[in-house]
Amino acid sequence: MNYNIKKFSELENNELYQILELRCEVFVVEQNCAYNDVDNKDQDAYHLLLEDNKKIVAGLRILKKGISYDQISIGRVVVSKEHRGLGIAKDMMLKAIEFIENDLGEKKIKISAQAYLIEFYKSIGFVEVSKVYLEDDIPHIDMLYKK
Repeated sequence: MNYNIKKFSELENNELYQILELRCEVFVVEQNCAYNDVDNKDQDAYHLLLEDNKKIVAGLRILKKGISYDQISIGRVVVSKEHRGLGIAKDMMLKAIEFIENDLGEKKIKISAQAYLIEFYKSIGFVEVSKVYLEDDIPHIDMLYKK
C-alpha cells in the first residue's frame, strides 16, 4: 500500500471516480446520510490517497484557508470498510499534518469531526473548539490543531 498527495488537477479520471465512489459508499450509503458530497471544494484541495493494488482504499482532502474555515482544514477522511482497524486513519491524519506543516507552512488546522470520533482526534492533538452540532443529521464538533 502506498500514499500519494495530489492536487485535483493531477488526479486521473479513474482516481477521481474511485474517491467519489468510496466517499459515497461510506458517507451516503453506510452512514445512511443523503447529502451533496460534490461541493465544489475538491477542485481547490490536495487529496491524500492510499492505494492497495491500484484501488483507492482511503483518502482525505486538505482545503486551503478561506474555503471552509479561516484556517487550513482537513475533511472527508474515509477508509474502506475492509481496511478499518489497521490504523490507516491515524497514519493519514499524521501524514496530512506533516504535509500541512512542512510543505504548506501552516501551524493551525481546523476540522469538523463526527462527534463519536472526538477521542480519536484528541489523540492526534486536536482540541474541541465548539459545542456539538448537527450537520446533515449527524452530530459534529469543530476541532483545532495548533503546533
